[in-house]
Amino acid sequence: MVAQNKSSGFFQRQPIMRKVLISLIPVGLGAVYLFGLRLLVLLAVVTAAGIATEYIFAKKRNAKVSEAVLVTSVLFTLSLPVATPFWVAVVGIVFGVLFAKEVFGGFGRNVFNPAIVGRTFIFISFPEFLTASWSEVFTGFPGGFVRYMAPPLDTLTQATPLAMARAGEALPFSQVIWGYTFGSMGETSVVLLLLGGAYLVLKKAADWKLMAAPMIGFMSFTYILNLAGVAGIPHPLYGMFTGAFIFLCIYFVTEPTTAPKTVPAKWVYGILIGMITVLIRYFGIFVEGASFAILIMNTFVPIMDEGVKYLKKQRKQVTS
Repeated sequence: MVAQNKSSGFFQRQPIMRKVLISLIPVGLGAVYLFGLRLLVLLAVVTAAGIATEYIFAKKRNAKVSEAVLVTSVLFTLSLPVATPFWVAVVGIVFGVLFAKEVFGGFGRNVFNPAIVGRTFIFISFPEFLTASWSEVFTGFPGGFVRYMAPPLDTLTQATPLAMARAGEALPFSQVIWGYTFGSMGETSVVLLLLGGAYLVLKKAADWKLMAAPMIGFMSFTYILNLAGVAGIPHPLYGMFTGAFIFLCIYFVTEPTTAPKTVPAKWVYGILIGMITVLIRYFGIFVEGASFAILIMNTFVPIMDEGVKYLKKQRKQVTS
């Protein structure tokens, strides 16, 4: 993605962010169909808290609220289970906007993605709400469009497809692709996520290399582990299509402020995110490792870009 800024009214106009919001419409509608209308209420609460947090700091800088906070709020909400308590969601979005964005000076200066930071904070602080508060999904028309929320699952049936894969079990592939599985609201339907990603690429609102690189890293490393006979490693495609990995590849790895700017660094950055995700998922204590992988690699972005520039400079000096 490439940030473009114009000031008008209450918000700082950012056409690229509007394209991201448009790309999220199919994902959001699919999430409402699967999980119910509570998503819209949760989104309203989160967005209000996110805007209010940024407004306090933007006012002190005599600046406008960025439209990027709307994208942050939508992505953060979609990264949650539908049953997440409102107060937990508010704590998460306030923490993310405050400590991952405003303390660095606002939009364009942040090192970490605010939505990921907020989600990771509540994942660590209130894990029961993000790892055990799963609800069933609606099926058949009109699905969740006329219902508030599906009933919660009992404790005996709360293993997500990702947790099942880690235990050596698997759901039908078609069920995983279309999203008829419980989990966080925006991550389940691979078809809708890829549709949103295609829109971003066609509109030049995201760099396809940043989307493809983590997938290559994930698939390659998983395949190597499969060949090595490591137990508990699912088929590469099944592993990639379960959990939040595709969601994060399309909407978080490509975030313009926190991603590398040089092409070689983009490939290395993305591939390492994919590989670290595999390591955390299958050898760490956390079932989902993609968020941690992105945050880890965010810290190396400046030095990666500088390293690429240094190597290019050295190559020119050698050849001249």
